[in-house]
Amino acid sequence: MSHTFDHTQYKDEVEQRWGADAYAAGDQWWRSLGKDGQDAFRATTDQLINDWIAAAESGDDPTSESAQEVAQRHVEWLCSVPGTPAHRAGSEKDGTLDGYLRGLGEMYVADDRFAANYGGNEGASFVRDALAHYADTQLG
Repeated sequence: MSHTFDHTQYKDEVEQRWGADAYAAGDQWWRSLGKDGQDAFRATTDQLINDWIAAAESGDDPTSESAQEVAQRHVEWLCSVPGTPAHRAGSEKDGTLDGYLRGLGEMYVADDRFAANYGGNEGASFVRDALAHYADTQLG
């Protein structure tokens, strides 16, 4: 799914939403990974997406232990990307990570491009709710 992803097609949108510095940091980081690093990141992304879809389809509650384990890995994945609010040191303590998670969760549901990654609106809603619960219980 993400193996054909070309981040440069979203440059204008990213710069508009989060600023040119955020795009530049992410772009530099992505290019610095090289092919092997990019492939590894894509594999992690694909695994997360598959795990989210499986969790949503399983009938589990977003607050379940298994859903929260995926949420924790999702947060770790977000924190690994320079240029994002999650990557900044201390973001979990000053509320930045909390707001970022909740905002992304809402965007996953509101933007059909994101929702499609999680199996549609129901899957994206599950991810949103799981990330919100994670923020409530782990970032407070």
